[in-house]
Amino acid sequence: MPSRYDINHFSNHLWRDMNIRVYGTKGWPLLVFPTQDAMCDNYENFGMIDELSEFIDNGQFQLFCVDTVDQESWSDNYGDKFLRAERQENYYRYITEEVVPLIHEHNHSDWRPLTTGCSMGATHAAIVFLRRPDLFEGVIGFSGCYDAHYFFGAWMNNTLYDNSPATFMPNLAPDHPYIRLFNQRCIVFCVGQGAWEDEGIRTQRILDESFRAKGIAAWCDFWGFDVNHDWPWWKKMYQYFLPHVLNHCRVHGLEA
Repeated sequence: MPSRYDINHFSNHLWRDMNIRVYGTKGWPLLVFPTQDAMCDNYENFGMIDELSEFIDNGQFQLFCVDTVDQESWSDNYGDKFLRAERQENYYRYITEEVVPLIHEHNHSDWRPLTTGCSMGATHAAIVFLRRPDLFEGVIGFSGCYDAHYFFGAWMNNTLYDNSPATFMPNLAPDHPYIRLFNQRCIVFCVGQGAWEDEGIRTQRILDESFRAKGIAAWCDFWGFDVNHDWPWWKKMYQYFLPHVLNHCRVHGLEA
């Protein structure tokens, strides 16, 4: 198990204590979002930290694993939709305005973090990266659902729109300044075509089509029909894609 420690702090955006579990002591920072409703120990509990230990122990990546408030936003099926959307927006602001500065402080570098996650974690990773490519170096998302309608039904307001990549990316203006930034970043999305991947396939295709239409260089990969929405496959995806991401990091300043 790689070295680890916890950052415990009070969030002014979420009005509660939050936790960040840090693995490793140096390397390009990875902002890790857990699966739905899970917390900062999610990757460790499912063996992902052990799977990635070589990258961590070699000082190639330092992982910053955050808590979620999914039970008050995406998962609160019977809650008030306006309040649920507002809670997600507060979480987005918590990440961009509170977590990112903490990552820079503890990583001791000016490298922009990469965002990553599996399932709902990939959803969060996509939201924060696609809204703020100026803050993040890239995104690695596996088996995410990128359409807020899947969680909220037909309801939509401006706040939820901003947290629905499959909704806002097709509407991105062709001359938007973020397109230039996206093409300087590392964008990786992958989904299997096996069990429980239907929404991941559908919504990743929307992103893929949007990237292509706007000339954004992104790697959107669709794996085989035996590839299910589950941890054993996400571990294989990380082993496959992280060397590609590491090459991007080396070009942008990491000596590993």
